Amino acid sequence: MHCISLPSSHLLLHSPPKTTLKLASHVSPRMFFNDSATNNNSGSTNGFSLIKNVSQLLWGASLPPGILISTVRTAWTSTWQIMMSQLAPSDPSGAYTRPPSKFRLNPTAATTKLHLYVGLPCPWAHRTLIVRALKGLEEAVPVSVAGHGLDGSWEFKDVPDKDNDILVPTMDRVHRCRNLKEVYRLRKGGYDGRATVPMLWDVEKKEVVCNESYDIIEFFNSGLNELAQHPGLDLSPLELKEEIEEWNRVIYPNVNNGVYRCGFAQSQEAYDVAVSGLFSTLARIDDHLGSSRYLCGDRLTLADICLFTTLIRFDLVYNVLFKCTKKKLLEYTNLHAYMRDVYQIPKVAATCNFLEIMDGYYRMLFPLNPGSIRPVMPSVCEHEFLCRPSEREAMSSVGKRVQHVL
Repeated sequence: MHCISLPSSHLLLHSPPKTTLKLASHVSPRMFFNDSATNNNSGSTNGFSLIKNVSQLLWGASLPPGILISTVRTAWTSTWQIMMSQLAPSDPSGAYTRPPSKFRLNPTAATTKLHLYVGLPCPWAHRTLIVRALKGLEEAVPVSVAGHGLDGSWEFKDVPDKDNDILVPTMDRVHRCRNLKEVYRLRKGGYDGRATVPMLWDVEKKEVVCNESYDIIEFFNSGLNELAQHPGLDLSPLELKEEIEEWNRVIYPNVNNGVYRCGFAQSQEAYDVAVSGLFSTLARIDDHLGSSRYLCGDRLTLADICLFTTLIRFDLVYNVLFKCTKKKLLEYTNLHAYMRDVYQIPKVAATCNFLEIMDGYYRMLFPLNPGSIRPVMPSVCEHEFLCRPSEREAMSSVGKRVQHVL
């Protein structure tokens, strides 16, 4: 989305000339409405035509007077700030502060009859889908996929699965609830907080087990091995735990949450800090990946999964909508090849529904895109492009280790 900002002095010089108003006063009602009110078009079309004709009547081909533009801009800015305060809470500097997860995991309290709730646009939920797939937990932990609602909520809808190659939104397969908020309210004591994804639900106890993504992927990796089809795959081995945590401390604030800190910034200062941290970190990771297949050497880990779900959305959404415009991911030779390498691991591509991701951002985040217009998908984000050889296997001493495990 491109915004053109004109200097205020330019606007003030375009007050409507008297001759324009004099000519407009002789326009007949029939010419003014242009027969739009009497045809069979929809009300919205008639409303748009009316506004257009009023604008032409008052100002002709000129811009509206500067005072009107200033008034509308002030009103819109105030409304935007109110909506953003609810969508993205900020600190006094205008920097986005992500609310903490309400329900943290207690593995000993969970039963083995679990159900996962996700939304396909959400990178945090995407983590859980990938680890669930890689570990082979699809049957042990069924999933319900919520879609984006017009009011910003997560709604369930049954979307026909045309090709069966990727995940699509579904009905609530446990309770048949209309939206995720209704599911949260079914827990003992109810719940009126933010209904977020991912959410792990205990079917037997009718309770929220966890809605913190990293807790869930750690649990899927090692807590359900007796139910997993690939229990031998360990994405967080003990000998790499410290290195994984070090990468998480770098990636989470600057990249995973960093793109949101750019997009949800409510001041220029907050945006400048966030965008600087984001791109300096991407440059650091790109340099590291020049000599390492994955973040922690030859082995795919949870740190890679967490990074991947942000990278796969970068050129698709964040570069434009979140103003992460300094560079496209495609411009990072190592990072982009690394992303394709992970994407090509069996079962990963099936978790990436790019149209749902774009709809979820461009049509759900109204304050950032009031027109709700979804741009065309970049060609570099299409499946065929992402399946081009990454040529990173040669960097690994164990070759296609993950693929062989699966």
